[in-house]
Parts: sequence; C-alpha cells; structure tokens
Amino acid sequence: MMRRFLALLLLAGLVTAAAAAERLPNIVIIFIDDMGYADIGPFGATDYPTPNLDRMAQEGRRFTDFYVTQPVCSASRAGLLTGCYNVRVGILGALNDRATHGISAQETTLAEICKQKGYATAIYGKWHLGHHLPFLPLQHGFDEYYGLPYSNDMWPFHPELPGRFPPLPLMNNNDIIDPNVDHEDQARLTTNYTERAVDFIERNKERPFFLYVPHSMVHVPLHVSNKFKGKSKRGLFGDVVMEVDWSVGQILDALRRNNLARHTWVIFTSDNGPWLSYGDHAGSAKPLREGKGTTFDGGVREPTLMWWPGTIPAGTVCREPAMTIDILPTVAKLIGAKLPDHKIDGKDIWPLVIGEPGAKSPQEAYYFYRGRALEAVRMGRWKLHFPHKYRTLGGRPGGKGGIPAKYETAEIGLALFDLENDPGETKDVKDEHPEIVAKIKMLADKIRQDLGDSRLGIEGKGIRQPGRL
Repeated sequence: MMRRFLALLLLAGLVTAAAAAERLPNIVIIFIDDMGYADIGPFGATDYPTPNLDRMAQEGRRFTDFYVTQPVCSASRAGLLTGCYNVRVGILGALNDRATHGISAQETTLAEICKQKGYATAIYGKWHLGHHLPFLPLQHGFDEYYGLPYSNDMWPFHPELPGRFPPLPLMNNNDIIDPNVDHEDQARLTTNYTERAVDFIERNKERPFFLYVPHSMVHVPLHVSNKFKGKSKRGLFGDVVMEVDWSVGQILDALRRNNLARHTWVIFTSDNGPWLSYGDHAGSAKPLREGKGTTFDGGVREPTLMWWPGTIPAGTVCREPAMTIDILPTVAKLIGAKLPDHKIDGKDIWPLVIGEPGAKSPQEAYYFYRGRALEAVRMGRWKLHFPHKYRTLGGRPGGKGGIPAKYETAEIGLALFDLENDPGETKDVKDEHPEIVAKIKMLADKIRQDLGDSRLGIEGKGIRQPGRL
C-alpha cells in the first residue's frame, strides 16, 4: 500500500511539473512616459532611491542600447504594440483630443497576438492611439482598460496653452467614468493603475496573461500621492520616480506571492527620453545627447530592464542594439502564436533576452524618423545622422516648477558617430570611416523606398493608413 501511495505521489509530482513546463508564460510590460536614460538607479540615478528597480536589475538583465521608434508618445506606442515602425502604420506624433484617426483595425497588436493563445489581457494607464471608440483598447485585443486616452497635459491647465484643451477624461473599458480629471485625480493615477494591475494578476493567476501598464508619469504635469510627496532629494520629480519604483515593486511582489515569478517575463522601459525644457520637472538622459523630440540617443534610447527568474540570467547586461518593435515577434515565437500576414519590422530577439553566448542583434540596422523624415540610422556601433534641424536648449537650463523653458532650433549636417566610444554623439567621424557612411547610406536608400522620406519627397511603398472615423 505504501509503495502504491509513493508511486501516486511521484506521478502527481510529474504531472504537476509537466503542467508547469507546458504553461504559457505571462507577459508584463511596464512602459513609463518621458523617462530619461539616467532616471533610475540601474542607469545612474543617485538623488532618490529606486530599490525595486535595482533589485529587478540584480535579478534580471539590463539593456543599455534599447530603443523606441520615435521620441514622442503615440508614435512610440504604435511601434511597441504593432511590431512596426510607426511610420508604416500611419501613427505620428502625439494624438490629441481633436484627432479623428487612430490605430487601424487592420493592424495586429501585441494583445491580439496573445489572445490567439487564450491569454487574459489588460491595460492600465495611458493609451494614446486614438480616443474614439473604434481605436480604444477593447477593440484591439484587450479585455480590460482603465486610464487616460492621451497625455495628462492635454487638459485645461496646460502651462503654455491655457484653455486650449477640454477637460481630461478618465476611462474604464469603453466608458468615460470621470469626465473632468483634476489635480487630486492625477495624484492617484500611479496608485490606481498599480492596484488594478495587482488585482488583475490575482484574478488571472491560473491562466496566462498579458498585462500592459503604460504609466502617465513621469510626463508633466507631475503628480504624486501623499505617500511619496516630499520624500526625495530631487523635489517633485524624484518623488514621482520613487512612486513609479514602488509600483514596479508591487507588481513584482504580486508575481512572487502567487508563485508566478518563474512563469513571467517582465519588461520595464520608456516611451521616449526626458522633456528637457521642463528642467526640474524633467529627467536626465546623461551621458546621451538631447532628449524627447529629437532622434539623438537622448530621445530614443531608453533605460530598459528585463526580468524572468530562472530564464533571464541575473545581474547581466546586453549591449546589443534592440528596439520595442522586436518585442511582438519575440513574444509570438515564445508562445507559439502566428504573426500577422502583413509586413512587420521587428525580429525575434530571444537570444539577446536570455543572454545566449555570442548573440547579436538580428537587425542589420534601426531607422529613426521624425514625422515622416528619416533623420538617423543605427548600424551596429555606428549611428549616421542625415542633415536635419532639431530642438535644443543650447546648454541653457530648463524651466522650473512645471513651466518650460523655450527651445531654440539647431541643425546638424551629415554626421557619423561611434556609439561604442562616444555615446554622447559628440565627435563626427565620417571622414575617418567613409566605407561605413556609404554602407549606411545604401541601407537608408532601401528603407526610403519602403517607408518614404518627406525630407526628400519620397513616398514609401510599404506604408499603411491609420484607422479613420
């Protein structure tokens, strides 16, 4: 009898182990708004503590050369969720309350990839891919949505455009539940997103899920709950980052508490670099050049952490270039989902994620557009800028107390930078490497035929239209 009992126990253990092995992994993406490269401890921040992100880096992998498609809100989110350069899917800039377009129903989002395999899906935070009903999250693969339809500064209290925007709505699924978000409401946003994210994990712990948490912070106007107000040495901005760090800790603790840590891939990154004109209400991109709104690395290279205990090697660093467009095809391959029939731009970066020895970026190059103009290309360690104008503070300090300083316009000519030795893009080395310039120019000519280049009057053959009312 005892032998039979032990055999049954062994069989039950084998069944449990097999079930765990067969379980599809959960996917969690925490997407911060306007966070600079140096705004968290693992990337150099020292004026305030970020213990949860520090631990995430210690237990996971830090990506030093991880990019977004464009240095602005809607464009960046389109790239993340579709696996395409945002130019391809027709989403440019930052959509506002007057926009009559949004993400097309013909595009396949990361949530829809996960739905193929029966995932529960949710977004708690800022959407910003169209605020009209056809463009909202529930029409694009998400089961649940709570948050703002666009940026939190698109409200009547904008410091430079007072009265330009109508009241800011807060949404739950397809409905507006608060038509007039005020300062107190904004101060609760980070906490509310976090509590809903934790509740979603608790409710879906027995099935695979995709959880997307695109925080409204650290985008201005900065708001923080009472539990973090006045806690940092960096003023309100530091307080806000500390609350974002707390949010990350709450989500990771929920995964640990429910024995999901070894079944969950967590990605932490940002939509673009810091809004430098806001000065003490903005972060830092050091040692990178410039910030949000530019295609220098300060605008498009983001502090990125990936965590999956037992799968992603702890305390490691990836210095290969990668981009948010690569997440969708990587997830699709990981869970055995089918990629969309139309063309996407991302590629599987799983070997980089798990630290496979000798793994290299699968992309020959990454392309950086501003609007529809191709401004820069990164190929390996090299980055070539084509002549373009850009906004800058020109060495002047930013604004104070939520009032931005004025940008000035500067211009860069054709310039090649060696990012391995010069991450700040300070020394033009095109004359020393004409063969690199020639090769990148060839790649640029090829992508222009596909995605176009408004600077040269080229209409791309591979661009698709956004959804329209």
